[in-house]
Amino acid sequence: MYIIKVKGVAKIPDYVQLRDDKFTLLAYFRVDRPEKSLEKVGLTDKYEYIMGVIKDLPFGKILKLEL
Repeated sequence: MYIIKVKGVAKIPDYVQLRDDKFTLLAYFRVDRPEKSLEKVGLTDKYEYIMGVIKDLPFGKILKLEL
């Protein structure tokens, strides 16, 4: 699984994308509202880990997550 943090501009907020190994979009959510999207893809148990990664991830970088 891959994670990408996208920088928002003006009134558009920052977003995060979660993608599988074939780079298919699994989840797309605002940095400040991840709960519902993580629940939909079954990652609520990894919430703390994913949010920690998002906090330290620079905008525009792709990071491979080992879950």
